[in-house]
This record gives sequence, structure tokens and C-alpha cells, in this order.
Amino acid sequence: MERRGGRLAVPPRRGPAGMSRRRNLERHRHSLGEIRDIMNSMKTLAYMETRKLARFLDAQNAVVRSIEEAAADLLGCHPEILPEVKEAAPVCLLIGTERGFCGDFNHALLRQLDALPASPPPMLIAVGARLHALLEGDARLAAAVGGASVVEEVTSLLNRVTAEITALQDARGVPAVFCLYHGSEDGIVMQRLLPPFRFLPGRPPRFPHPPLLNLPPRELLAGLADHYLFAALHQMLYTSLMVENRHRVAHLEGAVRHLDDESAELAQRCNALRQEEIIEEIEVILLSAASLGEGPAGR
Repeated sequence: MERRGGRLAVPPRRGPAGMSRRRNLERHRHSLGEIRDIMNSMKTLAYMETRKLARFLDAQNAVVRSIEEAAADLLGCHPEILPEVKEAAPVCLLIGTERGFCGDFNHALLRQLDALPASPPPMLIAVGARLHALLEGDARLAAAVGGASVVEEVTSLLNRVTAEITALQDARGVPAVFCLYHGSEDGIVMQRLLPPFRFLPGRPPRFPHPPLLNLPPRELLAGLADHYLFAALHQMLYTSLMVENRHRVAHLEGAVRHLDDESAELAQRCNALRQEEIIEEIEVILLSAASLGEGPAGR
């Protein structure tokens, strides 16, 4: 800086390194904020899905109970119509997830599967792309079906699952089908799908007289079995999707909290760097003022 022909020495600033670092931190914090907003939106959508599923599940549970009660009344009076089950390798339907961000949902299913008796080894039908990826190369895997992401996709998923079960029954004469899935309150549940109603014999009849039938008992039981398969599969798929979305809400809630904490830490570091920049500016101003004050005396 020149003043009346004399040159005054102004102390150099400490360069743009501190400012550049602060700007990099601010850009990183902005990126974290965008990721946080996306994850929070995903969490909100998952929560909304649980609300929809709660309404579907109430109705579906009532349907399953009514079919079980009708079958129990029928078998209470005609226990001989329940078919015998041949011992053979069963089919195990594993209901996993199509999407991620749900913690160890799929790994927990596989741990439970590995804890089951190994003989005879079951044939597996894996539901969900994420679960299928974990089972890739497994000799037990007989079929893989894309899963449902929202409740509106459950019906089409059920049709694909029943088609795979029917194909295995036609090709290999599979006598038994079980389902391994996440239950709402009971953790992971192993439930028989086919043949149904094995848990009903032995219940005392609810009424003193047998029901009046318009169909032969065996034919009626076969019709109830078809209805039960679809109703129970709906119930299992809805329940699994409900638990999946609850896992997703909890998982994303933890991720959002972590991003909030990291963003707050970055904000503190940015503020500290900004304070250092302000102090440098003040030092430059004070040193410049001192140099200007000494200028006339030095001429």
C-alpha cells in the first residue's frame, strides 16, 4: 500500500487455505443435508405403508380366523377326512425383502433357516431380490420370486408364489409347504401352508350337533383348503411387509440421527474456522492501522 510516496508494509494474510477448508466442509455438510432429507422422506413413506398395512391386516386376520373355525367345526365331526402326509423333502417359502434399508431382516431369516433340522433338506422359494442375492448359488434354491415393495403389489406377488408352488408340486410331487417369515410380534415364524389344518384335529367341537352340509365333507375340506391357502398367504405377506417397513423406519431413524449429529459437528467446525478467519481479518486491520500510524514518523 502506498501513502504520499512512502510504502507501508502490510502484513500478509495467511492465505486462502482456511477459507477453502471451510467451504469444503460446508459443501460436505450440504451434501449430508440432502442425503438426510432423502432418508427422512423414505422413513416417512415406510411409516405410511405400516398404517395402510395395519388396516389390511385386521381384515385379513379375521378372514383366516373364520376359515380356521369353519375347518375346525368340520374336522371336529369328521376327523377321518384329513389326508395323511407323506414324509418327503418339503418346500420352504422364505419371505424376504425386495428393497434394502431394513437392517438384518434377510440375514435373520437365513439364520433361522440354518437352525432348522437339515434332514430332509428343504427346497427353497425365496421371495425378494435382497434375499435371493444372499441365497445365490445355494443348491436348495428351487425358485426366486420378486417381492412386494408396497401393499398394492401383494396380490400379484401371491399369484406368482402360488404358481411356483403349483409348479413344484406338479414336477416333484411335493407333499408339504412351510413358510418362514417375520411375524408381527412373535419374531420369525415357521408355519405350515400345505396341507392345511394339521393343527386343528383334537379340538373339541364347539356345537353339540354336526353342521348341515351341502357338499360331501372331503369336497368341502378341499374347498376350504384352497381359500385358506390364499387367505393365509395374504396374511403372511402383509405381516412380513409390515415388519419390514417397521425395520426400515427404525433403520432410517438411526441413519437420520447419525447424519444430524455429523452435520452438527461439521457446523461447529465450520464456525470455528470462520472465527479463525475473522480473527485473521481483525489482525490484518490492526496491523495495517499500526503501520499507517507509524508512516509519518518514519518519513
